[in-house]
Amino acid sequence: QGDLEKTTREIENSTFSYENDNVLVECNGKNEITKITIKNIDILEDKEMLEDVLLIAINNVIEKVRKEKDSKVGKYASGLGGLL
Repeated sequence: QGDLEKTTREIENSTFSYENDNVLVECNGKNEITKITIKNIDILEDKEMLEDVLLIAINNVIEKVRKEKDSKVGKYASGLGGLL
């Protein structure tokens, strides 16, 4: 259990990011968005495009966190009878 807690803490303290030509979104391992940077100011003129870009970026970075948790914490879950 100590290893599980250590691994969980490491993930929670990690930073995950998604970046494209328009935005940079950073998230911690607790799925809290910690930073959004608009890289292309022209996108501010197109509200729908900005909303779509942010939606894609946020979903992508949250998916990265989920995959990291699955790969690192998942190995402990099998021994816990699926409690995680």
